[in-house]
Amino acid sequence: MGTACDTGGQDWTQPQMRQARWAIALVFAVHGAVTGSFATRIPWIQDHAGVSSGQLGFALAFPAIGAALAMPLAGRISHRLGARAAQRFLLALWCISLAPPAFSPGLSTLCLALFGYGSMSGMADVAMNALGVETERRLGRSIMSGLHGMWSVGVLVGSAAGTAAAHTDVDARLHLPLAAGLLTVLGILACRGVLDLRSTPGGQPPPRFALPPRSALPIGAIGFCAVFAEGASLDWAAVYLRDALGASAGAAAACTTAFTCTMAIARLIGDALVERFGPVRAIRTGGVLATLGGTMVVTAAHPAAAMGGFALIGLGVALVVPLAFAAAGRAKTGGVTPGRSSAGGPAPSQSIAGVATITYTSGLIAPSAMGSIAYATSLTVSFGLVTALACAIVLAAGVLRPAQQHVEP
Repeated sequence: MGTACDTGGQDWTQPQMRQARWAIALVFAVHGAVTGSFATRIPWIQDHAGVSSGQLGFALAFPAIGAALAMPLAGRISHRLGARAAQRFLLALWCISLAPPAFSPGLSTLCLALFGYGSMSGMADVAMNALGVETERRLGRSIMSGLHGMWSVGVLVGSAAGTAAAHTDVDARLHLPLAAGLLTVLGILACRGVLDLRSTPGGQPPPRFALPPRSALPIGAIGFCAVFAEGASLDWAAVYLRDALGASAGAAAACTTAFTCTMAIARLIGDALVERFGPVRAIRTGGVLATLGGTMVVTAAHPAAAMGGFALIGLGVALVVPLAFAAAGRAKTGGVTPGRSSAGGPAPSQSIAGVATITYTSGLIAPSAMGSIAYATSLTVSFGLVTALACAIVLAAGVLRPAQQHVEP
């Protein structure tokens, strides 16, 4: 979205706003379902492409690289097409990008396909979060946590369908294109109800590519801590239980599933907590829970204690990213006339893109950083770093405090 936008001449009634809320929630779920569908077929893609584990790890860095580079372009696309049309276009491209990795015959083509996959993911991510922030502002109550909870639900649904396809030996060259087609149709239908924000004629467009605005840096930093803890737990919890605590393969896998479920549940109920206690208290309490969970992990003598610790980490960090996006959307834009940025401030999509870029960077480096620390010392020390970052969330929660709002005359 540009520096100034309107609603295309449309006044949104309360029923229409409720429809817009559920429409953007479905958009989040579709986005998550693409992620879940892809994740379950990575082993098949590895075998089909004929790449080693090391080569696969190299290739899996390309989605994050593509996302980080493409995210700043989302604001320009929204300015040109309007928010609804841009969301429809970018979400469709994201769904379609699910298929090419299954047809990659080698490392180079797989890297290229994953770069495109990540680029589409990042731009669709920025567009839907910008719409989510604007929908939240117009409704006058917190919805961002619930929207990210719907994303997690989408991941679980996509993962379940992908797991079923994998267990029945369905070729990913059939499964992923079918999933892409179904999700594309569902996404296009969902976008019919989202807010239709459009640039004011003569409004200054956002830059084609820009570094994160300064206002996004402290918000991105707390998001960095949360995403690092989340990514480290998702990728290394099962390994930690198996190698450090001698858990069975089944128990180790169950820990990862439980971690994902606790994050989804926390996000689905998070809006009620934010409404009651405010974002700062909610995040600070979450940081305390995540710090306690990290402490339980590094001191655990039994797998059950570590599983409880990972559950607390999931509960503790779940609200940080949605509230960071909400804070980014308010940065220098809070309380203004609907659809308009405050003079001189970055457009919401630019701030959201900046926060998203920082958090995606955290997701990119977390798995390798954990592995490097574990190689030099131990996995226990690696999760000591996670515990320290969780503690940093407690200390930095104040950056998510809503600014004093004002209304332009």
